[in-house]
Amino acid sequence: MRGKPFAAAVLAFALAACGLEREQTYEVTGFVQSVDAPNKQVTISHEEIPGFMPAMTMNFDVANAALLEGVAPGARVAFGLRRNATLLRIESLRVVVPAPPGDAAAPALEELEIAPEFALVDQDGRTAKLSDWRGRAVFVDFVFTRCPGPCPIQTARLVDVQREMPPELAPRAQFASITLDPEYDSPEKLREYAERHQARLDNWSFLTGDPAQVQAVLDAYRIGTIRKPDGSLDHVVATFLIAPDGRIAHRYLGLTGRASEMLDDLRKALS
Repeated sequence: MRGKPFAAAVLAFALAACGLEREQTYEVTGFVQSVDAPNKQVTISHEEIPGFMPAMTMNFDVANAALLEGVAPGARVAFGLRRNATLLRIESLRVVVPAPPGDAAAPALEELEIAPEFALVDQDGRTAKLSDWRGRAVFVDFVFTRCPGPCPIQTARLVDVQREMPPELAPRAQFASITLDPEYDSPEKLREYAERHQARLDNWSFLTGDPAQVQAVLDAYRIGTIRKPDGSLDHVVATFLIAPDGRIAHRYLGLTGRASEMLDDLRKALS
């Protein structure tokens, strides 16, 4: 397996839906909350990025683990953040004020060997269970239809995997996107989201259910969420690839993993 889930909750960002195609770089400052150098991840409480996202705490991918050398929780940092339609990543980072003595990175969660079962309702109102797809490789991720930032990027990446998949693999692969906001995301809303992002529904299920049921699934997969006063959600960003035998083959933390890499992982999981 590639790495363990990141311990700190990823806090989702506000991003205008328009303009995603235009690449931009922002200069940002903030305080480090936790560091996961092996997985090239860092969680930062950052200032407002005008025209892009408000001040908040979230985890970021970094271009190179070397950028995190000497970076510890509590440090004030300045970083260059690159963004386009399929990427949100720190390209440069420097420590402005070192961390106070005695701080340590938050520990990672334990790896899960067998993917937790779930039984939810898809975009057509039908019950769908993870065990229904035993014998297939399954990509599982967590999104919500009103998400202004990472969710559309996550979905676009999996749409690319679906489009690039050879025809002989398609019957052996499944996609499952579980809502983080079941109180709003009805099957109809999820179908609209799927169609808006051009996901083919022949092997992709967008899942919702009773809020308590959905929360149990989020807890089992260790997907933390925080409901903010304005009703929006902060959440962990993670995608799982589950092998045909039900074992978690890979975890993609944050927005790591290109479509081509995920397709290679899929081939390996099916071989």
